[in-house]
Amino acid sequence: MSKFLTNTAKAGLCAALLASAGCSYLFGDGGAFRDKSEDYKDARETPQIRVPEGHEVGALEEIYPIPPVNEELVLSGEFEVPRPTPLVAGAADEVVRIQSLADNSWALIAIPPGQLWPQVRGFLSAAGIQVGRMDARAGIMESNWVELEGQPVPSRFRYRIEQGVQRGTSELHVKQMNQRGADPGDNNWPAQSDNVPQEREMLKAVAQYIANSADSAPVSMIADQAMSASGKIAMQESPEGYTYIHLGLPFDRAWASLAKALEDSSFEITDRDRSAGTYYVTFLGPQGEQEDGWFDWLFGDDEHPLAGQAFEVLATADGDSAVNIRLIPQGERAAYDKRQEQSLLAIIKGNIS
Repeated sequence: MSKFLTNTAKAGLCAALLASAGCSYLFGDGGAFRDKSEDYKDARETPQIRVPEGHEVGALEEIYPIPPVNEELVLSGEFEVPRPTPLVAGAADEVVRIQSLADNSWALIAIPPGQLWPQVRGFLSAAGIQVGRMDARAGIMESNWVELEGQPVPSRFRYRIEQGVQRGTSELHVKQMNQRGADPGDNNWPAQSDNVPQEREMLKAVAQYIANSADSAPVSMIADQAMSASGKIAMQESPEGYTYIHLGLPFDRAWASLAKALEDSSFEITDRDRSAGTYYVTFLGPQGEQEDGWFDWLFGDDEHPLAGQAFEVLATADGDSAVNIRLIPQGERAAYDKRQEQSLLAIIKGNIS
């Protein structure tokens, strides 16, 4: 009899052994392919990794952290499903809009910072402008020196991307600098552009490029993680029980933005007192196309209960870079419920940019 088993005999023997063992060798508790679906129950909580002094912890941060919820407004009494905040009504059809306040101009863009960053890079590449420095986490991109036609000295430009006021929007700021003397490595950027017309022409050029290509924009993950897309505005509740809008802008800009937002939200401004931070307004109720939109869904076919109501809109500085906005009813109909207060503030909030 042969000492060696044929291949067929070997296969038969292996099959018999597996069958007699009930496949426990492969799939049992000690098998090579055991079920690991319950292992998480035995997992132990380990202490957070401690980084030695002098080293950064950025690499250990969550890639997709869950942002905190700033709006935890729940009405007292019987529970009612809260109404969603309206979209940015004033800029619903505009991808790019250039805004100005005093000597400052910037572009408000309806895409998040992580999507705007590669768009600005694409513009510089298409325009043949070399990039001298980039910092995606700070949202800053600087060009090399550029010789512009008809200009006596070379210029360079800084492009700064910030989170916009509303969620999912961005702001693009451009600064221009003339080359001074014989030192081409001068990086001391001025507080204001050396040539404001050049700055504004560059801003218009970038804005037009973004408007033409926003639909096909890629996303920079580094810029997206560094610049939050949650916006600079939120509704909050005071210890006294009233609701207000917290706006992360300096007072001068917040004051100007609030005026436009009130007009876009069906408020008529009857007077204003900037030193007291107060707008005196009358709520007009649904106007034109709004009759079949947000107001109609919120209050049904009935006339808005606050149409014709007078209000004081109080804007109070909260430090150097934030403002709190409160809506205070005036006159005989001064009493109104929490739902009405929050619905009007939500409309104003959606129009601030």
